[in-house]
Amino acid sequence: MSRPAGPIHLARLHFKLGTLNELQYRVNFWVQLLNSALNLATGLIAIAVVYNQTDSLGGWTSGQLLAVLGVHVLIGGFLKTFVVPNMWSLIRDVQEGTLDYTLTRPVDSQLIVSIRQINIWSLIDVALGVGVVAWAVTDIQADPSAGDLIAFFVALLCGAAIVYAIWLTAVTIAFKAVDIGDLMQILNGVYEAGRWPVTIYPLWLRGSLTVVIPLAFAITVPAEIISERIEGWWLIAALGVASAALAVSRLIWKWGIRNYSGASA
Repeated sequence: MSRPAGPIHLARLHFKLGTLNELQYRVNFWVQLLNSALNLATGLIAIAVVYNQTDSLGGWTSGQLLAVLGVHVLIGGFLKTFVVPNMWSLIRDVQEGTLDYTLTRPVDSQLIVSIRQINIWSLIDVALGVGVVAWAVTDIQADPSAGDLIAFFVALLCGAAIVYAIWLTAVTIAFKAVDIGDLMQILNGVYEAGRWPVTIYPLWLRGSLTVVIPLAFAITVPAEIISERIEGWWLIAALGVASAALAVSRLIWKWGIRNYSGASA
């Protein structure tokens, strides 16, 4: 009897299949490129308007705010490439009862529902986000060391883990709800709040975006690290938050599986 494929092999296989599938529709590349360019232009115009009136926003210079925008676009690209397509597929499976097949496979069910779909053209946002961050570093005349770049990369991984955990936790509610499309729209709206540093928001909203939905650690903290605004212990905090978020999402996923009634219900 052959051994079940490991998680890395499965992820690589699904990525390859998803990429081949998306490459059949080349026009989607141009649609995504236009959409990404328009979204980025909107963010850049907003920053230009703000700094046409002031030299600093809540202690943030224009270059530092560019770093926030870059991280927001980059993490958003990860979200739209890997997370959102899989979460919508999970919602459909739950509503149509087709999740039964996934649950009977001899691999971890959370792994499968998290890697089976990919929107490869959204990697354009990842590339644009990297470009904006590089622009920001040049603008603020920062000179990040190798250690700073590693810390930034780790912070980005934490951010990706946090947004994945948030989306998975929210979508697991699909096991008990008939239609959570509105909730997904709310999540997208909340993510847009991360386009600006959480420190400029009122205290109650800042607390919500730090503790309840920790976008502060997913977006603002990586931007502050590459902008050399904060000390290294914030990276340790981001690692702790990411670990906690993943653990909570795992527990909620297990709860959802136990309460999933299947297609026969």
